[in-house]
Amino acid sequence: MPESPTRYQRILGSPLLWPALALAMLLLVNLVATPTFFNIRMQDGHLYGSLVDIVRNSAPVLLVALGMTLVIATRGIDLSVGAIAAISGSVACTRIAGAGDEAALSTAIMACTLALAVCVALGLWNGFLVSVLGIQPIIATLVLMVAGRGLAMAVTDGQITTVNNAFFSDLASGFVLTLPLAFIVAMVVFAFTAVLTRRTALGMLIEAVGINPEASRLAGVRSRTIVWTVYAFSGLCSGVAGLIIAANTNSVNPNRLGLWIELDAILAVVIGGTSLAGGRFSLTGTLIGALFIATLVRTIPNIGIPSEANYLFKALVVVAVCLLQSPKARRALRRRRRTIPVLAEAGHA
Repeated sequence: MPESPTRYQRILGSPLLWPALALAMLLLVNLVATPTFFNIRMQDGHLYGSLVDIVRNSAPVLLVALGMTLVIATRGIDLSVGAIAAISGSVACTRIAGAGDEAALSTAIMACTLALAVCVALGLWNGFLVSVLGIQPIIATLVLMVAGRGLAMAVTDGQITTVNNAFFSDLASGFVLTLPLAFIVAMVVFAFTAVLTRRTALGMLIEAVGINPEASRLAGVRSRTIVWTVYAFSGLCSGVAGLIIAANTNSVNPNRLGLWIELDAILAVVIGGTSLAGGRFSLTGTLIGALFIATLVRTIPNIGIPSEANYLFKALVVVAVCLLQSPKARRALRRRRRTIPVLAEAGHA
């Protein structure tokens, strides 16, 4: 009988090891560049510091990445999340700006509810194209990725819409129990997703659809409903992210809000260990991936990388992390480490 792996071997074989180490290395680089990087202070009853900024700024990417994780687990992809986020912010800000009492709490609640309802409907539309009409996910969501910006501009009449509602702005800048409200919202969605997928049969059904859609259908799994559900959930998560991004500036620019966030979300999912081929997924890995992306964005100016090289540096770091996660790359490195001593001994002989 094969021996069971030791605890050390299980840790080394964990798909979360390399993303966690990469995140730790980024934090260490920041600490070396700025010795006060880990300092956290209490001011006006709230926590402030670079680490607090990182967790707050990671909230939109984490929210989008959670929905993207479930979509990817079903062998799909959602390229429309950035456009849906822009529509969410546009609908909310336009509704607040046009309300009779712009600064009221009820106005903010109604605007956010309407925006999220629209985003769920857009997610259902994506799910309809993929699961009912059988359109390839990358094509189905590409349609809304392009058209969504036009919808957002139609909602705002092509103008940058600003609002004056303290309750709405608290989504991005508010604090609860000294912690950023944006990150708390993201963690609530994370916990809800984890309970729903790991404490019920939904997670197993999502993985079954991603591993083999036809076999799961023959086994009685309603794969069409599962796919429809994950796209609707992705739309909801993107809508919440769009509200937080808009609340951060109390305005919405439909051309810029959520731009390229779909790429950051996909990177967070892949860095977290979820395969683009579908099947098994890791929500904890997605959380680490989102924190990694937010830390990387903070690291670039902190270590003096020129602005024109931002995307190149980000790409190089992401590629390095993905290579570290690759079993083939790790095996090649291990073979190289074993070969070098052998060649050294042969040279001495």
